[in-house]
Amino acid sequence: MTDTLALTIVAPCYNEEAGLAAFVARMTAAADAVAGSDYELILVDDGSRDRTWSVIRGLASDHPRIVGVRLSRNHGHQLAVTAGLSLVRGRRIMVIDADLQDPPELVGEMIARLDEGYDVVFGRRRQRAGESIFKRATASAFYRTLAALTETEIPLDTGDFRLMSRRIVDRLNAMPERDRFIRGMVAWLGGRQTELLYDRDPRLAGQTNYTLRRMVRLAIDGLTGFSTAPLRLAMVLAGFGLVVAVGLMIYVLWGFLTHSATPGWTSLALIVVFFSTAQLACLAIFGEYLGRTYMQSKGRPLYMIDEIAVRSPPPEAKG
Repeated sequence: MTDTLALTIVAPCYNEEAGLAAFVARMTAAADAVAGSDYELILVDDGSRDRTWSVIRGLASDHPRIVGVRLSRNHGHQLAVTAGLSLVRGRRIMVIDADLQDPPELVGEMIARLDEGYDVVFGRRRQRAGESIFKRATASAFYRTLAALTETEIPLDTGDFRLMSRRIVDRLNAMPERDRFIRGMVAWLGGRQTELLYDRDPRLAGQTNYTLRRMVRLAIDGLTGFSTAPLRLAMVLAGFGLVVAVGLMIYVLWGFLTHSATPGWTSLALIVVFFSTAQLACLAIFGEYLGRTYMQSKGRPLYMIDEIAVRSPPPEAKG
């Protein structure tokens, strides 16, 4: 797969059996309108537990522009995207989820913006239909916390829905970190980047695969991958502890000199709880960074591809 195409679309899929055919129909129609037959659609099955891979294989056998990629197990959304990006042949690369929350029809407008000289056109959510108040509130809080803690300017209210130049994708593929936060990595790469505002639709079918646990994991990846502020929190806690200790020392000394000290366990219990909690918090932060360093040092592959499905060319006629 060395030929250069005008466009590659990478779509990670996890348990998308119910809505995958509808996504492919809309995505290929949009791609046909802007690229003709000069594109490919890479569907990455991230270890789905339903019939997603069977659907992908069927679609790949019927459509010459579809490439199916099956990972050996569920590696997670970010690594599924990474696996797809490693196989692209296009000069422009689009990343979009297969749940139809992000409209495929925006590919034309994104290409027009990219052709103006931009390196990245990312979708920024104006409305988030079908999402709970809790999810919208926590997502907003996360992005604003991340913006306050990191030196990399990561756009607010964005996901991985974006169109990138081949130069950016090649540089992204060269970044070796295991705990990937792709939207932050793309922002770190720099270049000319611009936003495209859009309204996000509810899922066409099925339930969201981003559980609270996965959301927390992604948030931790973002914070630890682009900021050392959690490590500096230990210094802040140490400084606060020192202030508390000095204040208590003055209080105890004053009570001793004025003979007004009252024996009791309340102050002692509060001191023990405070310093114990602070120490455990510091150990947890250090452990998170140390664990990531340990896993990275093993040098294991980021993902394993079990199978690639493409449409077989027709047999040559014998004469």
